[in-house]
Amino acid sequence: MAKEDSTDLKTGPKPASPSTRALQAAVLEQLPFHDTDDFEQARRGLIAALPDGVVENQRGAKMWDLPAYEFLNQAEAPDTINPSLWRMAQLNMNNGLFKVCDRIYQLRGMDLANMTIIEGDSGLIIIDPMTTADVARAGLNLYYAHRPQKPVICVIYSHSHVDHYGGVMGVTSTEDVRSGDVTVIAPDQFTEELNGENVTAGNAMMRRAQFQFGGLLAKGPRGQVDAGLGKVTARGRVSLIAPTLVIVEPSEAYTIDGVEIVFQLAPDSEAPAEMHMFLPQLGVLNMAENTTRLLHNLLPLRGARVRDPRIWSQHITDAMVMFGDQTDILIGQHHWPTWGRGEVRTYLEAQRDLYKFIHDQTVRLMNIGLNPGEIAEALELPPGLDQVWSVRGYYGAIRHNAKAVYQRYLGWYDANPANLNPPTRRETGRKTVEYMGGADAILSRAQADFAAGEYRWVAQVLSHLVFAEPENRDGRALLADTFEQLGYQAESATWRNAYLYAAQELRQGVAKLPPRPMLSPDMLSALTADALFDFMAVRLDAGKAAGLAWKINWQLTDSDERAVMNLQNCTMSHVFDTFAEDAVASVRTNLATIVALNVGKTTVADATASGDLDAEDDDAIIEQLFAMLDNFSMMFDVVAPSLKEEE
Repeated sequence: MAKEDSTDLKTGPKPASPSTRALQAAVLEQLPFHDTDDFEQARRGLIAALPDGVVENQRGAKMWDLPAYEFLNQAEAPDTINPSLWRMAQLNMNNGLFKVCDRIYQLRGMDLANMTIIEGDSGLIIIDPMTTADVARAGLNLYYAHRPQKPVICVIYSHSHVDHYGGVMGVTSTEDVRSGDVTVIAPDQFTEELNGENVTAGNAMMRRAQFQFGGLLAKGPRGQVDAGLGKVTARGRVSLIAPTLVIVEPSEAYTIDGVEIVFQLAPDSEAPAEMHMFLPQLGVLNMAENTTRLLHNLLPLRGARVRDPRIWSQHITDAMVMFGDQTDILIGQHHWPTWGRGEVRTYLEAQRDLYKFIHDQTVRLMNIGLNPGEIAEALELPPGLDQVWSVRGYYGAIRHNAKAVYQRYLGWYDANPANLNPPTRRETGRKTVEYMGGADAILSRAQADFAAGEYRWVAQVLSHLVFAEPENRDGRALLADTFEQLGYQAESATWRNAYLYAAQELRQGVAKLPPRPMLSPDMLSALTADALFDFMAVRLDAGKAAGLAWKINWQLTDSDERAVMNLQNCTMSHVFDTFAEDAVASVRTNLATIVALNVGKTTVADATASGDLDAEDDDAIIEQLFAMLDNFSMMFDVVAPSLKEEE
């Protein structure tokens, strides 16, 4: 099958192979598909579905499109989708406004995350306004269509991931926050963690997220079906308003518009800055994203700092101890609630033990000498957890989570010196192809292994081939077919998306997207001057700064700060609350102008002409400074070097 189609890189997705069909059939025998309780719970409390399943922006472009997933309405899973993943993908189709209990409502199935609305005495408390302003506004409007139109008086960010704060401009405004009409609450270190995860590494992370979420894949039985936590991330404007109240103590209680909320900090868990919330008047515990209806990531495929499953598990334990005996309903910022005190405890126990099991058993195997790959092969869920739907790996996966635990303790190096200083991917590929007798010999063996269903091995070998010989179309095509079968087999939505998007790029090339700013201006505008200078430092092209030794004074008029930026040894650093007498330039400006310069919304010349920047006749120095900063292109090569006609 693969051989006769192999030279045509424009061929679309292929059918499931016999090996893939056999694996899907086995899954049906291994898991408790007779248990349909989740389907009842996911529909419970529905007031109104999202009209037409679509959210459009003001220009009529679709920001959210559930009808694209109508293929999920059929009863049985096609053989191109793992039946376990199919089940979760169907559950994640539940959408609209749901009543959890008196005073608590949720918008679900309108983005990757939920938006929770708590009705105060006179206004609304919004928890996590989703990813973009368009879907958050649509969610609030759907709520208003069925509930009293009270004003938003408080926004709570449960943690520092974009799908939980990016839509804030859809439910409030910077003016209302600045005036004090709206309070924005976030956990300790929220803003600091945004800089590290979403700004410093933002460009590479966004590129990798294309593979994790499959947003550029067609929706369908041979394409993107789900993202585990939800369908996919919504499109639209990502925004941010800085917190006005930060929770810094392990536990803090506030009464907000008549609603008592106890905040429990849970740092270094699913996010570096995260918190749970308990509402004692209502008996409702919100676990943010630390418990979901699946196994989460300890290290997401998009990249992040490795999360600590031991601490994660302990935060769940602490929540059980603090609130378990008072909790009648558990909600989260993904998926559906759990009702009933006993049911809540059973669910939390499984989530607690899931992360602790992966931690403890990985460390045990690490200490008897297994390397990351060997641990990943050896680790399986124990009896008692392996038949529980809420711990299946639809987002994370045991195999890559085990490798993450190893990385957290021992790093990337497995202590085998053969892996200490390996050649580059291209050099490794070139020499491997040479050692294996050339491309024709590799392709012949790979075809046979593909037919036998040895897809993981074929993927490894052909990856060497396409890096050694980027123009080898037979190699690229067979690798695409191989990734595709691995994607069809995957229970994890993120694994499926990664494999299928890799196959698409091999066949179609890297997508050519319209030009866009490296980062959202709204997001950068919420950062401190310190964080903005750090962002400029990681953009510095060292080669362009060779031989320079500069000091630049910065006077920031809006934040009333001053700083010296040092540029020497091809490295940029800064010190606040001082000026340098020997500076090569002194700049008077504001944070908004620095943001605009960083995202390409203005130039030094234009900012000077408008009066937003004054460099005291040293404009040329500042122009040279910004000319040395890289404008990152997000669409860099990942799975193979681009073909010449794609460049």
